[in-house]
Amino acid sequence: MALPIEDYALISDCHTAALVGKDGSIDWLCLPRYDSPSTFGALLGDKNHGRWLIAPTDPHAHSRREYTGNTFNLVTVWTTSTGVVEVTDFMPHGDRRADLVRRVRCVSGSVEMTVDLRMRFAYSSAIPWVRQISEGTGADARNALVAIAGPDALVFRGPELTPRNHAHGRDFTIAEGETVDTVMTWFPSHRPLPVAADVDRVLAETTDWWENWGSNSTHDGPYKSAVIRSLLVLRALTHEDTGGIVAAATTSLPESFGGQRNWDYRYVWLRDASLTLMVLLDHGFKTEAADWQGWLLRAIAGDPNDVQIMYGIAGERWLPEREITSLPGYEGASPVRIGNGAVDQYQADVIGEVMVGLHKAREAGAEQSLDAWALQRALLGFTEQNIDRKDSGIWEIRGENQYFTHSRVMIWAALDRGVRAVEEHGMRGPVETWRALRAQVHENIEAHGFNAELGTYTQVFDGTAVDASLLQLAQVGYLAYDDPRMLGTVAALEKQLMRDGLLMRYRTETGVDGLPAGEHPFLACSFWLVEQYAHTGRTDDAIALMEKLLALRNDVGLLSEEYDVTAGRQAGNTPQALSHLALVRAADALTQR
Repeated sequence: MALPIEDYALISDCHTAALVGKDGSIDWLCLPRYDSPSTFGALLGDKNHGRWLIAPTDPHAHSRREYTGNTFNLVTVWTTSTGVVEVTDFMPHGDRRADLVRRVRCVSGSVEMTVDLRMRFAYSSAIPWVRQISEGTGADARNALVAIAGPDALVFRGPELTPRNHAHGRDFTIAEGETVDTVMTWFPSHRPLPVAADVDRVLAETTDWWENWGSNSTHDGPYKSAVIRSLLVLRALTHEDTGGIVAAATTSLPESFGGQRNWDYRYVWLRDASLTLMVLLDHGFKTEAADWQGWLLRAIAGDPNDVQIMYGIAGERWLPEREITSLPGYEGASPVRIGNGAVDQYQADVIGEVMVGLHKAREAGAEQSLDAWALQRALLGFTEQNIDRKDSGIWEIRGENQYFTHSRVMIWAALDRGVRAVEEHGMRGPVETWRALRAQVHENIEAHGFNAELGTYTQVFDGTAVDASLLQLAQVGYLAYDDPRMLGTVAALEKQLMRDGLLMRYRTETGVDGLPAGEHPFLACSFWLVEQYAHTGRTDDAIALMEKLLALRNDVGLLSEEYDVTAGRQAGNTPQALSHLALVRAADALTQR
């Protein structure tokens, strides 16, 4: 059975990512990309669905772990009755190979270790054919394990493993001063074996790369370490080659334990990626902004009427939602899904987030493609054509489409950034038309999206319920943070959506999303509330909520999507880009207050 979500740490090579449990087991890894079929899938089942365990045999051993500085090199120190051993897990960066390294070093005494390797390709639907080979001759001879099934192949180089009923493993004793390295490499099965990695070299290069990247952050405040770790998470979720930023490293971790709210987040949402872009720009990462802009231009190239709210890592458009029966689900939460049905939704807010992000890039002086403004004009044309169309909203409801107030405000934001591009940056376009439409949308929002009797903006036009996404109205400049209408909205959110000091997205029991009721506070929304408090002089409230949220991170600083306040555990896919970028925004707001 999988561990609690917060018991997993991430390691990444900026092409894919693995989740390493506190018990020393790698329970999730998709190769060679974040969205590839899983090789280790125990996270959504048990050990027989694929894992790689390296841990002491001592049942009373206890561990502590941390990342080395500003890297994703995970060091777990195990203390046993006979000695202390250190396991360093990392994925080499920069060699364009899918390698995973596990280095075991005995610090003191001697420790008996166990290895349990269960390879399961294609979401645990394919057990590979495995053979032992010997590489080199004489004193240089070394053992390797080669596993193949269909298009996938793995080679393990390290201590010889023994077959154990569709698994491979061994126990070995390591003494003080000794080091044992094991390197796993994925490669296409039709190609020759890749050469062995030089572990010392790739560890040094990977450490330097992460440290150099993290050192570029411009943030300097009381939450600096949390901000830098969150920025590193955003980088770890950004594909090195394409520039696509995935929403999370996992699929189908439940928003409600045992329920059906299990979605695949290993794709690039225009909204989440645009928000990530803005955070990176705020912290001086212009290269990543240029990479993402290049991804965007490639992904949505073509007829603007075909624009989607999400794409694959390289801009793939076909992401049909399917159920995977070979994995039973996290703690039995089913179905396990790959692909995402939201790809076919119309979400009116998305163009707004993209326009806001590209406008910010222009203001920050990030390198501009010659096609960037042409793209923005095309997106505004699409917005004009769909200006009166109902949508599925930011939360991707699977119920009836509505006029969501947040979506209408983001339409306003898209038009506003078009107008400002002309007025402030000398771009050319039908600015009079955009001004008129912006005023029309604003008038419509005030007439139907604001309930004067209740003194609050509402989730949908002519409604009474509120939605945490309304906190973004001030963030995009629709109105001031301290505008009485915004303050009234905050009061309504506090009254209707707070649960044990954290903020829900909306009331699921209303049936607006077309799914069974039940979910937990959404962490990004609570960080948005911190930001709102900080901008309106509620400093004590902002700090108190920020400290509460930071305490929900796991031992290596990671956050998932939601938090179950009753059980005291993280919920939803992890690590969640939206949670971490919202953390950074909240910290920035408190630093600038």
